[in-house]
Amino acid sequence: MEFLVDMVTTVPEGTSEDEVAAMRGREAARSAELTVQGSLLRLWRPPLAPGEWRTWGLFEAADADELEAVLASMPLRAWRRETVTPLTPHPNDPGQPPRQPGR
Repeated sequence: MEFLVDMVTTVPEGTSEDEVAAMRGREAARSAELTVQGSLLRLWRPPLAPGEWRTWGLFEAADADELEAVLASMPLRAWRRETVTPLTPHPNDPGQPPRQPGR
């Protein structure tokens, strides 16, 4: 299954720039691992308001429980809230293989 995850991060007040940089580094490393594992497929940056820290991610997991384990393994999870949308294939998706006649 694929899931679209809207991730909004709020850095706790009083967090130093060094702590933020370290957290971003850990998040980038974990994201790279999840990509190699096939769990993290894509990341996008939507239009942002001033000071907003937000990412959209496309994840693949067997089910919601597996996705939860993946999201829980990401360091920034401590600072963010997430909205998860399960995705189902659309019959007219141009990324799907063409249908064979008679099928």
